[in-house]
Amino acid sequence: MHQPATDPRPRVLHLAQPVDAGVARVVMDLTRAQLASGLHVTVACPDGGSLADGVRALGADVRRWQATRSPGPALVSEVRRLARVVAEVRPDLVHAHSAKAGLAGRLAVRGRIPTVFQPHAWSFEAVGGVTAALAVGWERWGARWATRTVCVSEAERTTGLRAGVRGRWSVIPNGIDTGRFHPAAVDTVRAGIEQLAGVDPAAPLVVCVGRLCRQKGQDVLLSAWDEVVRRVPKARLVLVGDGPDRAALRRLAPESVLFAGAVADAVPWYQAADLVVLPSRWEGMALAPLEAMACGRPVVVTDVAGARESLPPKLAPRCLVPAENPAVLSGAVAELLLDPLLRESLGHQGRRYVQSTHDVRQAAEAVADVYRDLLGAEPVVPTECRESIHS
Repeated sequence: MHQPATDPRPRVLHLAQPVDAGVARVVMDLTRAQLASGLHVTVACPDGGSLADGVRALGADVRRWQATRSPGPALVSEVRRLARVVAEVRPDLVHAHSAKAGLAGRLAVRGRIPTVFQPHAWSFEAVGGVTAALAVGWERWGARWATRTVCVSEAERTTGLRAGVRGRWSVIPNGIDTGRFHPAAVDTVRAGIEQLAGVDPAAPLVVCVGRLCRQKGQDVLLSAWDEVVRRVPKARLVLVGDGPDRAALRRLAPESVLFAGAVADAVPWYQAADLVVLPSRWEGMALAPLEAMACGRPVVVTDVAGARESLPPKLAPRCLVPAENPAVLSGAVAELLLDPLLRESLGHQGRRYVQSTHDVRQAAEAVADVYRDLLGAEPVVPTECRESIHS
């Protein structure tokens, strides 16, 4: 153990970039559970977003680590800064979240400390051509410096294996705090949301929560929206979130679409929705459908690997649509908006599923089991890379 004798608690260092949306939520949920279990938790992340303030409020130590979201010329200095953080914190275990922190973290630690890497969707899925080939090459190489790779879905693990990524794997589905994400009266919630002040309280409301980017597929939903409004004239769509595609999406959007921007708490938006849609092109395992179902709301998601696993099998025929197919998406959305009894039934089924299968306590305990396994032995460093580590 690295910590002084006066503080016998195991030290965990979480590395995170990005600092908002799903990754931040996962890190905050893990931090809350790990502090409660007696671990000493430090989070290294950039400024901005919700993560630093959120984990600080929970009682974790926070170290400022400035890093861009994508790899680039700044990577060398980012790795050096992270190496200094690791030296100062002296963790017993490092848990790196998402592609950028996974890249910089593994380069900074290089197997000297037990390292958990959690991709939250693989980096090579977001790019193409030469960039994708480079990302695959890195993930294959970097796997030697991950003592354990934690995937949020079996599909995410399979994608890694097919790309040639090798290592020790654990599949731990995302968990939801079902006390925080819970059903509420739609009329009451809508009345409390300022952005809905000019919207007919009886209007069918579709909500899409996610970063405004190509991965999340809001452009596909907007392509489908005209047909939805033709069949359900009073329907309104709200895009909750921000991101690089905001301006382009605004140019595509008709008057019946509202941009709510980034919000500190998405719960009221889920509770206000008649239907929640996630039109993703790829996912590790998205939190939005799970959060929506925990709030008792029906969902429509695209048939991509990580999103598919977020649905109970019985709901798939009604709630699963092909990716990048506006015609089928518009049909599924319109049919559910026109069938309130079916929406209510799907909402009840979804909440029961999340409570039984995706409770945040189950996910936190599964991660704790991984930590216990890794902290019970010396860092595992593959034989073939020991020479490079010590060079």
